[in-house]
Amino acid sequence: MKIMIVDDEQRLLYTTKKLFSKIGIDVLTASSGEDALRLLESETVHVVFLDIKMPGMDGLKVLKEIKKINPMIEVIMLTGHASLEAAVEGIRLGAADYLIKPVSMKSLLGKSEEAFERRKKLEEKICLARSRNVVRGD
Repeated sequence: MKIMIVDDEQRLLYTTKKLFSKIGIDVLTASSGEDALRLLESETVHVVFLDIKMPGMDGLKVLKEIKKINPMIEVIMLTGHASLEAAVEGIRLGAADYLIKPVSMKSLLGKSEEAFERRKKLEEKICLARSRNVVRGD
């Protein structure tokens, strides 16, 4: 599993990357939406934790672009400013979940594992459907 954390709070990026790395999870960090999108052009990422409120490109705009790059990426929105409207909009745009900061390492780990499992199951279904189409000659 490879995770990306996108947040303008440097301390959150540093601490979370350090903790995930200690347990063997590969983590990329980006301090802006633009940086995240550049990284996603060249890196395979399974789960993205994405802050909603950032200077420049906000998390909802970044979410739209992530889904254009790769709709299979599981995105979990993060915010310190709980907003029902933002949560609903994020889910409508394809986010898998929504967490309110501060969030514990245990919650981040649990949500990332759930998201990764969802992605693996979806990939298995796609492979199965493709193999059925090949057998039938579709």
